Amino acid sequence: MASLGLCKQLSRRSTFLSRCQSNFATRRSSPLDEERQIQEGIKDGVARRNLSKILIANRGEIACRIIRTARKMGISTVAVYSDPDKESLHVDMADEAFRIGPASTNESYLNEKKIIQAALTSGAHGIHPGYGFLSQSPEFAQLCADNGVTFIGPSPRAISDMGIKSTSKTLMEKAGVPIIQGYHGDDQSVGRLKAEAKKIGFPIMIKAFRGGGGKGMRVAMNEAEFEQQLDSAKRESMKSFGDDAMLVEKYVQRPRHVEVQVFGDHHGNYVYLFERDCSVQRRHQKIIEEAPAPGISEETRRSIGEAAVRAAQAVDYVGAGTVEFILDSDRHEFFFMEMNTRLQVEHPVTEMITGTDLVAWQLKVAAGERLPLLQNDLRIRGHSFEARVYAENPEDNFMPGAGPLTHLSLDFDPASFDGTVRVETGVRQGDQVSVHYDPMIAKLVVWGEDRSSALRKLRSVLTGYHISGLSTNINFLTSLCDNASFQSAHVHTDFIKEHITELFPAKGPPTPEALVQAAVALHFLKILPVDGGAALFADPFDSVKNWRMNYSFAETTQLSANGKVYDVALTSTGDGKFRVQCLGKELVVEVSTDVNDGMLVTHACIDGRMLKSKSVMEDSKLHLFQQDGCVTFEVPALKYESLLATKETGADEARAPMPGVIEKIMVQPGQEVKQGDPLVVMIAMKMEYVIKAPKSGIIKKVAFKTGVNVPKGSQLVYYEEPTSS
Repeated sequence: MASLGLCKQLSRRSTFLSRCQSNFATRRSSPLDEERQIQEGIKDGVARRNLSKILIANRGEIACRIIRTARKMGISTVAVYSDPDKESLHVDMADEAFRIGPASTNESYLNEKKIIQAALTSGAHGIHPGYGFLSQSPEFAQLCADNGVTFIGPSPRAISDMGIKSTSKTLMEKAGVPIIQGYHGDDQSVGRLKAEAKKIGFPIMIKAFRGGGGKGMRVAMNEAEFEQQLDSAKRESMKSFGDDAMLVEKYVQRPRHVEVQVFGDHHGNYVYLFERDCSVQRRHQKIIEEAPAPGISEETRRSIGEAAVRAAQAVDYVGAGTVEFILDSDRHEFFFMEMNTRLQVEHPVTEMITGTDLVAWQLKVAAGERLPLLQNDLRIRGHSFEARVYAENPEDNFMPGAGPLTHLSLDFDPASFDGTVRVETGVRQGDQVSVHYDPMIAKLVVWGEDRSSALRKLRSVLTGYHISGLSTNINFLTSLCDNASFQSAHVHTDFIKEHITELFPAKGPPTPEALVQAAVALHFLKILPVDGGAALFADPFDSVKNWRMNYSFAETTQLSANGKVYDVALTSTGDGKFRVQCLGKELVVEVSTDVNDGMLVTHACIDGRMLKSKSVMEDSKLHLFQQDGCVTFEVPALKYESLLATKETGADEARAPMPGVIEKIMVQPGQEVKQGDPLVVMIAMKMEYVIKAPKSGIIKKVAFKTGVNVPKGSQLVYYEEPTSS
């Protein structure tokens, strides 16, 4: 039978992989499917699989990324979506889409049965999992095989072996890949884990056996905080991966995080597509990546690449994978950390320096084709950066945010850069950044002839990416590009912590030029209609257009920035010219304006210096986008708005720092707490946050139950009122 011959030809592969592919071949060799197998064909012992239609079991940016490549290859695409994603970009881009459930990931993007059913109903031949969600689930990969659908990724066994960190470290040690010693045994009792941690020596890293992306990962600097960090890591791991088994290992301080992109095919070919440096992180999650890793010698580059290939070969790996290493840059020693058995978020920087399309490679390999290139064909060309734009507040410990993208525009055209600039995103203006999913808005990817030119281009692109409606990390990323140590490539995983003073300098007053541009923009926003609608203030007596004879005016505007109020006196001298007084200076300004994409575009010639800016008004905030980044000014509320303003909440109240779900309640009414004691655990943006007591006292009431969604600012607990003596 064809199936027996296929099994014999595949016998050189692992037992588990042979079983999976044998089962798959047997199904395809049944009388009902015999004609289909003949059409697919078998060559070199590998079944050729039809992938003319694929389902993407993901959302957002990566779903859009896969759709773009599939479309270029003539492959039809099927999207899946949860209720909040019904109107999302990836749904619009796909050829068809299926609803798979409500917002909760467990009921939608992690619902294996609904996704398989959508694939079968749509007639999709394969499923691309993207990254996150089910991309590293061996059970889902096996479920695909059991239903005759090609999983566009490695075998279930490879995912399992590399996804369970204890197993992967054992395999790597046998394969001659350097590892960090630690404990990854079956005894998961708190006592055993603590004893092993003490044996290793603090500080230690606590890691979930399964998963990645910084989830289920904590650092215990000493024995006193070990149990609290272990408990937190277990909760987050269970929430993310359905498993709370942990390993402990020595925490290497100030290392570099260097990872290698590997690829394997069904024909026994393996390559490494060089390395990426992902050292600059917050909360153990990457924020900016680059390729190749700076300061790596050719000898180290070859050694770490070959070690990554040995890691892939150890599990008969097929498809795209990333082997992550800790690198001691002083001694040029590297140690295996983990393997992500999927495409990585930062794969575009590898594509930029190698001239490849890794999603196309995934689809070709999954269809049974050979790797498009072998090791001797691969070369590094230039340098590439990727910056992740997140909805978050860097000044509040990078607290994730959620809400509408009131305004989103680009001050540049990616197509004009001849492929050296990419904007990878899954959102548009008006979309919501949902509390239920990752807060990443976009990835800005650039290429340059060398690292310096690529970094300059990245900074320019960052300042040209305009967002309002929620806080983002764009200004922080711009500051990072300006940092001398980062420019010199002196990077490590504690980079942000070490350079926090430089990256978050004390904020002084805005420049006179920024204040002038803001005051002028505010003036014109009052009188110019935006997007075909009314002006900011509809009162005709505020208007200075057309009907006033011999018009001139003088006004003083108050603008607040960084907690301080600045007076800007604006006097019109006619013909678009103004005298402006601010910060003790008097400036002469000549202004021309236009409205484009809902933004006011202002060209201001200030004492002979021409400056361009874009402005957008949102509630009481004026966002001024200029060459050095975005400056946000508070505009004083109108009188009636001030009267309606509510009193700000007190600093001694325990409130939700963002929208989220109550995961665990750690106190009860009548309980006495001390300042800093944990009160409530929240899950928001796929991360865990512990809300601590802002003051000592006795708990009167816990306002919500576990599992409840709470809005930002909700008071979570109430204290007993102190009794007067």
